[in-house]
Parts: sequence; structure tokens; C-alpha cells
Amino acid sequence: MRGLSKSPICFILILALHLSNGDLRYSVPEEMKRGYVVGNPAKDLRLDAKTLVSRNARLDADGVSKRFSELDTRTGALIVSEPGDREELCGSRQMCLLKYELVLEKPLELHSVVVQIQDINDNAPQFSSDKIKLEISESAVKGTTFFLGEAHDADLGQNAVQGYSLGRNGHFSLHVGTNSDGGNYAELVLDKELDREKEQEVTLFLTATDGGDPERSGTAVIHVTVLDANDNSPVFTQPVYKVNLPENAPMGTVVVSVNATDADAGVNGEVMYEFSRMSDKAARIFSLDKLNGEIKVTGPVDFEEESYYEMRVQAKDGLGSASDAKVVVEVTDVNDNSPKIVIKSLINPFPENVIPGTEVGIVNVQDEDSGQNRQVRCFIQENVPFKLNPSIKNYYSIIITTGVDREIVSYFNITIIAVDEGTPALSSSKSIHLSVSDVNDNPPVFEKIDYGAYMTENNKPGTSICSVSARDPDWRQNGTVLYSLVSSEVNGVPVSSFISINADTGVIHAVRSFDYEQFRNFKVQVVARDNGSPPLSSNVTVSVFITDENDNSPQILYPAPEGKSLMTEMVPKASLSGSLVSKVIAVDADSGQNAWLSYQIVKSTDPGLFTIGLHSGEIRALRDITESDSMKQNLVISVKDNGQPPLSATCSVYLLISDNLAEVPELKDMTYEESNSKLTSYLIIALVSVSTFFLTFIILILAVRFCHKRKPRLLFDGAVAIPSAYLPPNYAEVEGAGTLRSSYNYDTYLTTGSRTSDFKFVASYNENTLPSTHTLNRIQNQFDPFEENLFTVASSDSKSRFKR
Repeated sequence: MRGLSKSPICFILILALHLSNGDLRYSVPEEMKRGYVVGNPAKDLRLDAKTLVSRNARLDADGVSKRFSELDTRTGALIVSEPGDREELCGSRQMCLLKYELVLEKPLELHSVVVQIQDINDNAPQFSSDKIKLEISESAVKGTTFFLGEAHDADLGQNAVQGYSLGRNGHFSLHVGTNSDGGNYAELVLDKELDREKEQEVTLFLTATDGGDPERSGTAVIHVTVLDANDNSPVFTQPVYKVNLPENAPMGTVVVSVNATDADAGVNGEVMYEFSRMSDKAARIFSLDKLNGEIKVTGPVDFEEESYYEMRVQAKDGLGSASDAKVVVEVTDVNDNSPKIVIKSLINPFPENVIPGTEVGIVNVQDEDSGQNRQVRCFIQENVPFKLNPSIKNYYSIIITTGVDREIVSYFNITIIAVDEGTPALSSSKSIHLSVSDVNDNPPVFEKIDYGAYMTENNKPGTSICSVSARDPDWRQNGTVLYSLVSSEVNGVPVSSFISINADTGVIHAVRSFDYEQFRNFKVQVVARDNGSPPLSSNVTVSVFITDENDNSPQILYPAPEGKSLMTEMVPKASLSGSLVSKVIAVDADSGQNAWLSYQIVKSTDPGLFTIGLHSGEIRALRDITESDSMKQNLVISVKDNGQPPLSATCSVYLLISDNLAEVPELKDMTYEESNSKLTSYLIIALVSVSTFFLTFIILILAVRFCHKRKPRLLFDGAVAIPSAYLPPNYAEVEGAGTLRSSYNYDTYLTTGSRTSDFKFVASYNENTLPSTHTLNRIQNQFDPFEENLFTVASSDSKSRFKR
């Protein structure tokens, strides 16, 4: 580094925290090496390195400030990013200040950082010309002064030109003066008159020194030509010329014309112009016409590069007398820079459940122009649920204004427009693509409110019953639906033993074979659950209906199957055509047409004597009964259902045509033909039977009186005895689809006019019904006092009926 001072007082880094307005101010010597520590803003702001990283700390240049420093986020130190020359950075300004902004996010925080570049003595004084030519008249009197101008030193303050010295000679001495802006200039003082005849030319050495440590100097040679007298120097019309020059001025534009006059005549009055002092940067932009004093633009003028130029112009007459004036050029801003939109941070994607008012991004808008041209308006163009909120200085926050739903809109394209206040206004735009991330906010929704499925009984295990389907509009695992059954029971049995469901497809399968006669329908709850966190679910009811097959033969309740007991009904001899003599009662566990029963006599002792109702099962006399008809009648009845194929059952009905028990021979089994021998034995047996029946009947009546809740064991219809052991008291048709109602009532009366009894017996079978899971079997081990060899004799005026 050139001329770096080693003094412990000068140019040692001064780290100072400027407390006013919260600004941080540091100073550093120019041309320090890369990585040199300027200061530690983190320490001054009481921040640690971890906080700097988490808050995305960064250093932004403010306006037209040069990139000289940068922030080391590992240590929080402000370091030199590249060596800088103060003269290149700030030109001739007395104060070289570089302004930055320290930006912290979460929350947004802004601190101004000012770095002052301290001058070092790295430039030696220089004269505008290495040779100074003077023409001095020999008539010049002692004490006459001749202007030599001033040396230019790009450094400032103590490092600038501090003095001049003149080499030893016999005619001249040196006078140092101060001009209006504080600069030192040199004048040659004539101490001894010149004699052209003795000495026509004099050569002198003029040295300019600065105040740096070590000291630097520059030398110019003064060549004096002794002439005749020239006693007037050029005079400028004004000591300082100030002019405003708009930036982007085209080449050749006349900035200003300086003018100086000399009262002398002839050659002594001819004035020539030249720059006596100017910076290298100004020399690249401006030129001076030596004859007319016009300063013109010869390079690009950019306000953002440099806004202030200062030059000194010297006017010299033909014989060397000269004077100088200062020219100040202030560059005015033109709105030639569009705003720049910089995305500082962005939450992308953002969750769909974000709360309105949440900040999803930070935008910084910069405009290199100044004044009104730097004022910027920023807004979002599209009709989207976002807005820009002005934050600190030229920062804006992107705020979400309303709630969003990813299932409706999954992304947004946002265009940010920035327009400055210049004339004409300039604008720029920035497009941002914002995606919405999914949140598990939608439960699965079934396609139907409920489902109904029909399954034929006797199905094979594993048969598909139906399928359910639910849709979840969420994304990926949040929208993946799995199906399961809600734990429940059907008739006390877990539903999982009846059906299963495929967790992925929702297809419901039968686990076992169903029996329509056990149960006809059941309901199950299916739950659809997604894979979100936490998971969401919904339920639907699936009703499974079992359809019937004709897999049950008709079951005859009355008369009882052969081998259980002897069922014989007495028919009065005087029965007329159409008289009801008996009834076959049958049921079918199936339903619908599978349970529609039809009755038919397939075999009879006398085919033309009795007929049976096709659907009622009532056996009636087809004609009047006569004395010639056989006393014992045997009918074989077929009961057939209406299924496909039809199923059937048969039973035998034994009828005894008689009006008097005394006429009845001893009957043990009417399936065979008896002989007429030993009539006396039959009568004895008949008397014993009547006596036994009478005693049993008395006992039964007494038992009924003490046991009101017990079911009666006989149904009486005239002279017909129907043992109740074969009419199940606990049978009911499931859902009313079979051949019997849920309650089948029988009221049996024995008329008070009967010759055998003065009692009247009334009973009803409606206390208990058969559950759907039971079969139509006789209840075992149930005592029935009338189960074996019962006969009922009633008078011809007895009245009996079946009542449903």
C-alpha cells in the first residue's frame, strides 16, 4: 500500500459507534487489504453470530454507495471486500462517506451503517505541467510577483500540499499564498531586477511538499525568459463559475465558457486558457478550448457515478502573466433508472391453513435516481389474495389477505409492479410463483349417503357383496383413503365373522355363508380414514339384505308326524256337504313365493268323500256323510311350496265317523284294519277309556285353575282333539314373510251344553314366539298329559272354532 502512515496517531483504524438516530459509524483508512476488519456491528448491536444467520442478516448498499465493505456473518464483523482508493470513491469531497443498510429479518429490522474512508498520504503533489515558462520584462521592478499556480495533490487535509520551496538563485524568492477555497499557491517574487543584456534566461526549480508522514513532493522547472515589460495579467470575469449539468448530456455539450481579459496590447494582451487543477475522473469527461475558454463534455456524465466536479482554469497572456478561476459543475439527476425489485425472502410453498395477515415474503425496491425520481410506488397487479404492506424505508411485506384452499387453487402467479415518481415515470415488474402446500383439512367423503347390498343365502365364503368408495380431495398421503369396519355385533356375534372389507379398494366380501332363516338383514358401519396427521375419517352405513332361496320344505304342525302320537278326529255321522271336519296346519321357513303353500289329498280311503282347501288346508265334507260310508277314513295330504324347484311334505289325517263313543271300537293305531271280533272287549276298553278321559280332564281343569300362566295343551274343535305338543308355542315368522303371523291365536271352547262336561275352557297362544334363530322342531322334554291315546267325545250341538 502506497504511503501508508506508520504513525500510531494517524490512520489507525477508529471504530466508533455513532449513537444518534441508531446509526453505526465506522472509519477506516483507504486502500486497506481485503478482509480487513472495519468494525463489528453485531457486537455493537449486541447480536451473536447465530442470530445473524437465523435472521438472514445482510448488508445492502444505500443508493449509489460503492460496494467497499461486506458483512462476515460468521463473526458479525464488517470487513473490507475489496481495496478502495478514497480519491476514486469520493473524488474531491472532503468527507468520504459510504452508506449501507444492515437488514435483519424475522422481525424486519434496519440499521444504517456509515463507513468513513480516511485519507492516507498515497499521492504526491503534481503540477499541471512539469515546465513553467515565464517571460519577464527586464523592466519589472523589485517586488514584482509572478503567479506560478498551485500543485495538485489528490489527498486531503494534512496530506495535501502544505508548502513550496524554490531552488537557490540570485534574482527570485518564493511567496506562498492561500486562495479562496483554502488551497496554497506559489508566486515568484522578483528580489533583484533582471538585466536582459547580462542574462536572457533563468532556470529555477519549484518544489511542492505535502504534510504526510513520510513527506511527499513534486517538482516543476521554471524557465524564465527575460523580455520587455508586461505589466498586466489576465483577469477573469468572475472568480468562481458554477453550473448545473444534467446527466446523460450528449457529447460536445458546452458546459460553461470562462472568460478573462488582459489590459495589455498586442502579444501581451493575448489570453490562452488551460486547466491548472482537476481530478483524473473530470479529465476523462471535460475538455477546455484554449482559445475561447469553452468547457465541453467529452465523456459520459452519470449522476449515479459522480454528481460533483471541481476544476481550476488558468488564463495566461502571451508573455506569461496568468491568473486562475474555479469552475464547479454540479450534475443534476435525470430519471434514467427504472426501479429494481429484489425478493429478499419468500415462504414458498406456504400452507393452505395460513392465517390471513401472515407475512409470506419481503420485497425490497431500489431506484438509483435521487429526489422525486427515487420515490417509488409498489403494488400487486393481479386479483389475488395478497397485498403489499409498506414496511421500513423501501421494504414491503407480502401479506396474505384471505384464507386459501389448495383443493380450489394450488398456486398463484403474482406480478409486483414498481413505478417511480419521475417524469416520465419509469416502471419495472417482478413475477413470483407461489405454491400452496396441502394440509389434511378434508375428511374422506363417501359417494353415497348409505349403501344397500343384496346377497342370496347359501352363498360361498369370499363372495363379493358390494363395494364402497370415498374421495378425499387432499394431496398424497392426506388424500389416500383406507377402509375398515367399525366394531359391532350382529345377534351377539362380531360383524367381522360375517363380512370383511378390502382396506385399499373398499370391496366388501362375505366371510361365511348366510342363512335367510337365521337373519334376513344386518347393518354395518364402514369407516374411511385418510393417512394425514392427524387422520380424518367419515362413516357410512351399509345395509346387507339376505335374499331367500327355496331351501326349506314345508313343516306340518298339525297333525303331528306319525310315530309321535295317535291323532284321530271324530266326524259326526250327520255331517253335511261342506262341513269342516279338520284342518292341516303347515308352515315354511322360507319367504315370499317360496313360502306359499298349497294342499292336496294324494290318497284317501274314500276319494269322493272329503276335499281340502288348496291354500287354507281345511278338510271339508265333499258330500253328505251316509251310514254306508266307512267309519274309519285315512287321508294322505301333500303340502307343497311355490319355490323353484318346489319342495313338499306329506302327513296322514285319521278320521272316525261316529256320534257316540260307545260305537267306537278300541283304537290303538288306525294305520291298519281291525276285525270285528270280540265286541265285548271293545266295549270294556271304551268304558275304561271314557273313565280315564273324564278323570284326566278333571285333573287338567284343577291344574289350570292353579297355573294360569301355563299354556293349554289341547285345542278343541267340535269333536276334534289336537294335541298341542305338535303346534309349537314358540314359533314366529321373521318379519312377517312366512306362512304364520308373529302371533297366531287359538281360542277353543267346549260348549256348556255338552253331555260330557259343564266346563267352558278358553285359552290363547300369544305369549311366546319363536326367535328367528330357532328351527321348527318340537320342544323336547315338555310334559303333555294328553299326548297318548286321547279321544274327545262331544255332543252334536257342540260348537267349536279356530280363531286367528
